[in-house]
Amino acid sequence: MALQLTVDPDAAEPPYEQIRARIADRARSGALPVGYKLPTVRGFAEELGLAANTVAKAYRALEADGVIETRGRNGTFIAAPGDAADREAAAAAQAFAQRAHRLGLDRAAALAAVEDALRAAYDGGDQR
Repeated sequence: MALQLTVDPDAAEPPYEQIRARIADRARSGALPVGYKLPTVRGFAEELGLAANTVAKAYRALEADGVIETRGRNGTFIAAPGDAADREAAAAAQAFAQRAHRLGLDRAAALAAVEDALRAAYDGGDQR
């Protein structure tokens, strides 16, 4: 199975974000199964007609999100869902909770701040 992906140079999203979003969506849907080996940065960039740095930036973002994992010289693969993303989300939540506590926020105020941030991120700022 070859990774078929196109990038729209006229889209509002930058090319690296188009690559990141499309690979992430396909990995989450199962269209790209766990363990699927992604093309090399250089090879994929050439195939897409983009600079290698553009593809590398997308791969770095996907790895930071826990969608892919790099296994050294063996290549880059679709990661098992949840593992890295769950750990990173837990660490971010812990850091937020500690910071909110140091700021003197009570639980209700801290939770309200989280709900506002989640609403802005997931709903584009829609009100309750």
